Amino acid sequence: MIASGLAAAGLMLAACAPTVSESVDAATATQPAADARLVAFYGDSYTLGTGASDPSKRWSTRICASRGWNEYNPSVNGLGFVKNRLPSGPNLPDRIIAKKPDIVFITMGLNDAYSYDQLGTGIDEAIVADFEKLHNALPDARFIVVEPFWYTSTRPEALGMVIDWVKDAADGIGADYIPGASTWIQGREGEMASDGLHPNDAGYDLMTARMDAALRTLGL
Repeated sequence: MIASGLAAAGLMLAACAPTVSESVDAATATQPAADARLVAFYGDSYTLGTGASDPSKRWSTRICASRGWNEYNPSVNGLGFVKNRLPSGPNLPDRIIAKKPDIVFITMGLNDAYSYDQLGTGIDEAIVADFEKLHNALPDARFIVVEPFWYTSTRPEALGMVIDWVKDAADGIGADYIPGASTWIQGREGEMASDGLHPNDAGYDLMTARMDAALRTLGL
């Protein structure tokens, strides 16, 4: 059952974690040059940095600092392609389009797994609509789509469906795609904050290391 899978608690997984590369670990709060690449992040709490002791600990900020990029991160707690998308709520695609970024990261989908029972393939339609809107408005931007993050050792059926839809939508706009992100902190209780839902500083260390390695394979 999808519902029972979503409700299951996470268990610790034994795994070897990569370490943060020296270039990322040595990154400081020095402001990038004004003409540096502007990189926008379209994401949820795992990209906002919820659970970290300070926003500077989140993976997006550390990745940008290590590469001399300017960061624009309007990510929102609990946001998905359909989850918490109220007419009166924040319109992140429009905010990102207005900034005219050089690179756009799309890192959502986790929260949408909780909406599958209610919306089904409507999630797929919403994903495609968001991707096409951003790509059509920002034809010169480079898009990097990240497999939706996940946190418990139990992987509900709905998560796999959302992952497939995100991958298909990424292919549809010719975006770079980073696979495997749903497993990065899955079931790793020692790297979760006290709420049991979000990464702690150690969790964001791990996410930063894995994102850094993935971006290097893309030449970034």
